[in-house]
Order: sequence, then C-alpha cells, then structure tokens
Amino acid sequence: MTAGYKALREAAAWLDLDGRGRIRVTGEDRARLLHAMSTNHVEQLQPGQNCYAFFLNAQGRILCDTQILCLPGHLLLDTEPETHQLLYEHIDKYIIADDVTLEDARQDLCAVAVEGPRSAAVAASLQKAFQDSLIAKLSATGAPGARIYLPPERKPEIIAVLENAGAVPASPEEQNIVRLENFHPRFGDDITARYLVQETQLLEAVNFSKGCYLGQEIVERIRSRGQVHRLLVPLYLTGQNPPQPGTLVMAGEAKAGETMSAAYSPALGKVVAFAYIRAEHARPGTPLTAGDTQAEVAAARPA
Repeated sequence: MTAGYKALREAAAWLDLDGRGRIRVTGEDRARLLHAMSTNHVEQLQPGQNCYAFFLNAQGRILCDTQILCLPGHLLLDTEPETHQLLYEHIDKYIIADDVTLEDARQDLCAVAVEGPRSAAVAASLQKAFQDSLIAKLSATGAPGARIYLPPERKPEIIAVLENAGAVPASPEEQNIVRLENFHPRFGDDITARYLVQETQLLEAVNFSKGCYLGQEIVERIRSRGQVHRLLVPLYLTGQNPPQPGTLVMAGEAKAGETMSAAYSPALGKVVAFAYIRAEHARPGTPLTAGDTQAEVAAARPA
C-alpha cells in the first residue's frame, strides 16, 4: 500500500482540495433563493451548520451537487471543480429582483482537508491553531474528515500543522480508491445530468417536506409512485482490471445496466465500481457480469 492510501484507511491524510469550486453568496435573500433552487432545507440552516444538496433543472435532472455551509453574513457553496462555473451561472440566471450577490471565492479561500479514522485528533490541532477559520465536517472520500477554508497565503502553515500532527499527503488517485471502497459517489464520475435524484439513492440531499423548488415536481412524482427503474449501486468485481465507464453489466442473459467509475482496491484484493443497475437486479449479493468479469452487488460498506 502507498503511504497516502494507507493513511486514509488506517490513520489520517491531508488532501489538497483547492481545485474544488467555491461560491460565496451574500445578501438578505440568499437563503430564500437557494432554498427555492436546491433539494435541501437551506432556510433552516444556522451559522456553523451545513447541508448536502442537489441543484436540478426543470426536468428534475441533476445539474450538480454541493455542500451548503452557513456562516454569519453569507452562505458558502462547495462543489466539484467541473460544476463551479455551471452552478454560478445557474444561480445567477435566477437572481432577478432578489438581494443576492455571488462571488467566486476560489481566489481568497483555499481548501485543505484531513480524512481518515484518526482525522478527528488531527482536526483538533487545526481548531487550536486556526480558531479564526472555517472548519467543517466534510469528506471527499467517505472517511471521517474535516475541511478547513483559509486565505491561500496560509496554506503552507495549514499543511505544516497537519503534518506535525501526523497526517501525510494523499494523492487524487489514492483518494479515488478510498472513496470507492467507502461507496462514496462523485458528481461527474458517478452522477451526471442523465440521472434523477432517487436513482442516486443519496436521499440525504433531499428534504421531502420543504416547499417548492426547481425540479421538485419530478422528485415528488417519483416519490409518490414509489420507484425508479435503475439505481446507483456499488459492485465488487474479480481481478485487478477496472472496467471502463459505460461497460455493459449483465444479469445472466438480461441487460442489467452499465458501470460508472471503478478502481482496484489493494486492501480488498478486488475491483470496486459504481454502476447503474435495473432495480430488479440491484439487491445486495446479486451475481452479475461486467464485460467478461464476474461481479456482484456489494452488500455493505467494507470494514
């Protein structure tokens, strides 16, 4: 095992997340507008709280996912690198008579994370050293973690504190393997605008009792009917060769779905992948094939 990969699984690793999108939202109507545009309950957030949410188009398809962090005087949106500009323009299009201002926060805020089973102890040292900064309990890999937002000029200082506390750097490749092991889907790799909210099974992003929001009619229609035809599920595959995205998945002679992202897990000795599988074949333990490789729907998060 490489050092960063082992640290993410067994100890603590630090992650450079400067590539992620960051949008600062100010103005008296900021919470009301984002509440009306996203799937979660933004208006109930208090300073220091955050929620995970989707932004949808009018047809209920997922445009992006984001962490919405509430701070005194503004909201901070943390999103994938590929969707920063799309989200900025999407929100901006709906600002009409609202008291809402958007700012690109990537220039004045850097983002560094610490993740892994022992990350809480490392994060405690961050809180002591950077009491004036924003630290949120967020994870890019599905492991326990914390993310700190600070002016870019203080980034070397953050890294020094993290490494002095025992954290080691983890590369994007190492992060990707661990997030797949933890069944932590990523927008752009596993979730795209092709898919509907319930197909992702990430219902923590949705508040079903809030009022209307863009795309809500489709989400509610699916909820009331109680089903979708395909679901995003994790697969275990034999061997060491990850399938390419879009590889056909079969259940016997029947087409069951297609793979999304995948990587070989050194710790598990098998490939872990995400796939959209027809609901009737998505039960844990269901035997499948992906290309010419044996697979099965994963039953639970690995220990």
